[in-house]
Amino acid sequence: MPLVLAFLLTVSLATAPHSGAAIAPVKPTQELVRVLRPHVARSAPNEHAAAIEVVRAQRPLTGERTTLPLVGRATGPSGAAWLHVALPGRPNGHTGWIKQQATLSVTTRWHIVVDWSARRVIIYRNGHVVRTYRAVVGKPSTPTPHGEFFVEEDVALRSGDVGAPYAIALSARSTVLQEFEGGPGQIALHGLANVGGVLGTAASHGCIRLDAAAMTWLVARIGPGVPVTIVG
Repeated sequence: MPLVLAFLLTVSLATAPHSGAAIAPVKPTQELVRVLRPHVARSAPNEHAAAIEVVRAQRPLTGERTTLPLVGRATGPSGAAWLHVALPGRPNGHTGWIKQQATLSVTTRWHIVVDWSARRVIIYRNGHVVRTYRAVVGKPSTPTPHGEFFVEEDVALRSGDVGAPYAIALSARSTVLQEFEGGPGQIALHGLANVGGVLGTAASHGCIRLDAAAMTWLVARIGPGVPVTIVG
C-alpha cells in the first residue's frame, strides 16, 4: 500500500521576504527520552494524576522509535522516577509526565531553527551554526506555527510523491487547518518535488520546503527528538 502523507504541501501565492528575527542562542545539547513501550502521559508526576494521552512506542508513518525532548525530572509520591517530556500534536508545545521505567536516555547535539521572517532554516550542532538554507515557509493566512517543537520521524518519499525526496515530520500542527487531505495538519520540512515554490518566499500551507540537496543532507543527520525552534 502506498504511503500517504497529509502534510501541508500545496502551493499558493508567494510573499516578499522580510528581515530576520532575533534568534536566541541554542543549547549545545538536548537530552532526549526514547520510549521503549507505550506510556500514559500524565499532568503531574503521580500515577493518580489526570491522563493526558497515551504515548506510542513507535511513530505512525515509519515505525521509528518515539523520541521526546526531556523537560525535567521528578520523584513521585511512591518513590518512582518520572520524566517531564515534550509531546507531539495539539495543543502545540504541550508536555506531560511519563514514568522513567521502560525508557532510554540519549542526547542530541543538533538543533534546527526556522526563521519565518527571513525565510531560512539554520542548522546548529553543539550550539554553533553549521548550515543555513533558504526555504519556502507558510503564507500569512496559513502560517508556519511558532514555538518549540521537535522531529517526530524522517520519511523517505518516492520520486513521484509530493515533497520528495524526504519529509521530516515535526511535532507541530497547523494553527489554522485542523486537518489537511485527511491528516492532522502536521507540519514538516520537505522537498520541492511535485509541489514547487520559490526559495525565500512565504507560499505554503504551513510546511517548510527546502531543495533536494538540503533535505538529503538533513535526513542523514537529523533524527527523532531533535529540537526545532520556529521564530519570526
